[in-house]
Amino acid sequence: MSKRSIVPFGPQHPVLPEPIHLDLALEDEKVVEAIPSIGFVHRGLEKLVEKKDFNEYVYVAERICGICSFMHGMGYCESVENIMEVEIPPRAKYLRTIWCEMSRIHSHLLWLGLLADAFGFESLFMETWRMREKVLDMFEYSTGGRVIFSVNKIGGQRKDMDNDMIREFLSVFADMERDLKELVKTFLNNSAVNSRLRDVGFLTKQQAFDLGAVGPFMRSSGISRDTRKLGYAAYPFLDFEPITSDVGDCYARTDVRIREIFQSIDLIRQAAAKIPNGEVSVPVKGFPQGEYFMRVEQPRGEAIYYVKANGTKFLDRVRVRTPTFANLPGMLETMKGCQLADVPILILTIDPCISCTER
Repeated sequence: MSKRSIVPFGPQHPVLPEPIHLDLALEDEKVVEAIPSIGFVHRGLEKLVEKKDFNEYVYVAERICGICSFMHGMGYCESVENIMEVEIPPRAKYLRTIWCEMSRIHSHLLWLGLLADAFGFESLFMETWRMREKVLDMFEYSTGGRVIFSVNKIGGQRKDMDNDMIREFLSVFADMERDLKELVKTFLNNSAVNSRLRDVGFLTKQQAFDLGAVGPFMRSSGISRDTRKLGYAAYPFLDFEPITSDVGDCYARTDVRIREIFQSIDLIRQAAAKIPNGEVSVPVKGFPQGEYFMRVEQPRGEAIYYVKANGTKFLDRVRVRTPTFANLPGMLETMKGCQLADVPILILTIDPCISCTER
């Protein structure tokens, strides 16, 4: 009988984009249990709601994460807008949708580059990050920022995109779509990639449901659920269906995320074709009173925002549940029975964001 040993993994490791620590219980090279530890980058952002008024807190909310910053700011704003029964202009809804999908594209490209780097696939790593730079350039052009954008506010958007800018963006995305098709064909058909991703890290549909998985991690196990279908921003006016796979292994998770990049480009095209003219914000008076749950589909999955207001300029409570927090139990399940060498790949295929999780 093999002797069990404990191997520490992280919080600093060459393949880890963010600090998470795992105690891996091994029998020879086989993982039989993984025990996570987090808390290395906690910043107390939710506590700041006691010091910032509800308008200023938008800038705190978007600093929860440097990758999903736009969606964190938007999720908070929509929560407060629902409490105050503020209806933002239609053009603002479409602008939010376009910036949301741009965030999803650059997040998925960043993740694909990290995965390629973990394989030693350096050319793909550089190509995907070169494409991501184009998305960041478009963010800078339209918002003035590449990481923190500060265009969301209670009641709409602070900035607009004119028609020439939108047409220019569509041209860039058309070129990117063509280049990406060639790139992912090479990646997904590569024998080394297939040997490392196929039949590794299974999560069944029932396990994904029982463990509360969300996002591409959940959809690659066969659950067709996407929070965008609930109808926030301009998504009710766009035609799309959740992208799924019935396989549930690492390859399926990679395939689903790559297909979501193309879906996001299509959603931007649809939004650009339907965006109406008009104002991008409405004046907001008074203070919020009440509470609201808001659900947003971020690149890694469903994020939940709970806001409780007391009728003053300071809120009682802001609570955020991030997709990585929901996906950690599923990730630990996929590790049971895997080889030690597969652990970094399994972590990367859920695309963890520990900064979001710890806030």
